[in-house]
Amino acid sequence: MKPATAAKKLGILVDAAPEEFRDGLVSRAELDELTANPPEWLQKLRAEGPHPRQVVAAKLGVSTSGLARAGVTDPLTTAEITDLLQNRPQWLVQERATQAAVREDKKRLAEDRRAAAPKPPRD
Repeated sequence: MKPATAAKKLGILVDAAPEEFRDGLVSRAELDELTANPPEWLQKLRAEGPHPRQVVAAKLGVSTSGLARAGVTDPLTTAEITDLLQNRPQWLVQERATQAAVREDKKRLAEDRRAAAPKPPRD
């Protein structure tokens, strides 16, 4: 697979990975090995970043769209994410509230579907 695909599956930025990772193809066996026994560079990237948008969004508890609305377009490091979580800028408070409302709405809709589903006959 392409390095970008493997990086996405590993939860890292392809541009932050070592050159030998970016320049070659990654087999399924290599991906499995990286997942099972991550080398030091992969452990460091996962711990310190920079992190891809979807990882940043998950760590902040917002959607990737929320990051875009806030103007956060660059990858963030773990230290930058921690700083945002500690200082809680207004956009982060708002986006976290929006995300919580979306989760509650999804939960309510799922419960409504279950309640409306036909009940199986009992023997």
